[in-house]
Amino acid sequence: MTHKAGFVNIIGNPNVGKSTLMNALVGEKLSIITSKAQTTRHRILGIVNGDDYQIVFSDTPGIIKPAYELQESMMDFVKSAFDDADVLIYMVEVGEKELKNEAFFNKIIHSKTPVILLLNKIDQSTPEEVDEKIKYWREKVPNSFVYVISALEKFNVESVFYKIIELLPDSPPFYPKDQLTDKPERFFVNEAIREKILKHYKKEVPYAVEVETESFIEEENIIKIRSVIMVERDTQKGIIIGHKGSAIKRVGAEARKDLEFFFGKKVYLELFVKVNKNWRSNEKELKRYGYKD
Repeated sequence: MTHKAGFVNIIGNPNVGKSTLMNALVGEKLSIITSKAQTTRHRILGIVNGDDYQIVFSDTPGIIKPAYELQESMMDFVKSAFDDADVLIYMVEVGEKELKNEAFFNKIIHSKTPVILLLNKIDQSTPEEVDEKIKYWREKVPNSFVYVISALEKFNVESVFYKIIELLPDSPPFYPKDQLTDKPERFFVNEAIREKILKHYKKEVPYAVEVETESFIEEENIIKIRSVIMVERDTQKGIIIGHKGSAIKRVGAEARKDLEFFFGKKVYLELFVKVNKNWRSNEKELKRYGYKD
């Protein structure tokens, strides 16, 4: 029996449903899902294993025109997704017509790597609109296999999964067969906290936040975690904490609940807030937080 394995990288504009798709394909919540754009900052790998295949899915940041150093680093993660893909998933939603970066779009239409184009959120459209968009994208990206899906409802996701397996090259597995992701536990703690901040805070505040887990101690019946929420200004620190600490308590309670589900164990979570001025434009700090080599 031959074994197939490969890297399947998901790219597209912000908010088209890449993270929702990734989590649906992997069967675990690995990527942040919120209604805000630019929620994914890193490349996050999710590994799916079968007896005769291993699919290494990669969720990437939404494609944007970078405005500062952090966003430049986010787009570097997208560039790397083109370099090592065995299958490219280009995800669009019914209302859009192009990528926000023309150079990336040219890479897709001239790709020698198999491209699967997914037209997402069809549950929000009429059949006539969907038919029109299928025709549009087949002409726009003629080298692609086009599928209509609803990642949120998991409609047609299974068909896409089997197409991916069909397109994978013959290869031994890249990772141990019991491995789910390439990220450590602390990464998922940081992301769980950051997701709640994206959910509850407005304007620039969520985008000025980085989370660093300083301590992760796993005991038999409990995991004790100490995490620091970094902001860029003192005013943002006050907003994160809230009146008498009410806002940060809500973030901690909701994140702890998600982490207990993720780790399958009781969690004790301590949160602190610190100011790290202009960290998003500081190369040294971006390296520290894993955005640069």
